[in-house]
Amino acid sequence: MRITGFVFDLDGVITDTAKYHYQAWKETAKAKLNIEISPAVNELLKGQSRQDSLAAIVRFGHQEGRRSAAELAAIATAKNQRYQALIAHMTQADILPGMAGLLNDLANKGYPLAVASASYNAPVIIARLGLSNLLANVVDPGAVARGKPAPDIFEAAAAMIKSPCATTVGFEDAAAGIAGINAAGMFSVGIGSAVTLHEADVVFPATGDADLATIERLFVAKAARRSAPQQAID
Repeated sequence: MRITGFVFDLDGVITDTAKYHYQAWKETAKAKLNIEISPAVNELLKGQSRQDSLAAIVRFGHQEGRRSAAELAAIATAKNQRYQALIAHMTQADILPGMAGLLNDLANKGYPLAVASASYNAPVIIARLGLSNLLANVVDPGAVARGKPAPDIFEAAAAMIKSPCATTVGFEDAAAGIAGINAAGMFSVGIGSAVTLHEADVVFPATGDADLATIERLFVAKAARRSAPQQAID
């Protein structure tokens, strides 16, 4: 069995927009809800949709039921406007170490690539990074029924590049994303803490450490274990 495609999260894997999300949420939550967002709370928002992130912030601030749907929608819009202003000046220099080389290597080897990001701004960010030619397949998060940790967006990404989930590799930096990749039946690659991402098939401390040869070797080993006949127990 061989790998037939690769699916990538965007934030924390290809580029680091987490700092911009954090700043936008921190400013918006303080101004609109009088809620202080700490880095620890921000960690819980990684990989979540804008609506799910806002719901988590409201719960953290114990303000459930105090705002109408229209007010919450306006807060989410305000956050997105602030976020878009912060990412307006992103360039190729914002691609995380090693990722441009890895993406080009994968493309040169003929692997189809897709992006499974919870961000509606993903196509804009990819264009600013100069990666639209490599990452033309981007799943619209609004087109899937459930966000991460559900597998929906990863399954949609694999379908977009016509790669069976069982032979697709997914990259993520968040535990919710790894859970979604695993639920889709893909081979999961974590970028970050081995403790936080302990459910991944392999974890690299940083993007610059990601090694295609290691991924291919571990993928083959996992596939072999899956296909090995089970011994009957008398």
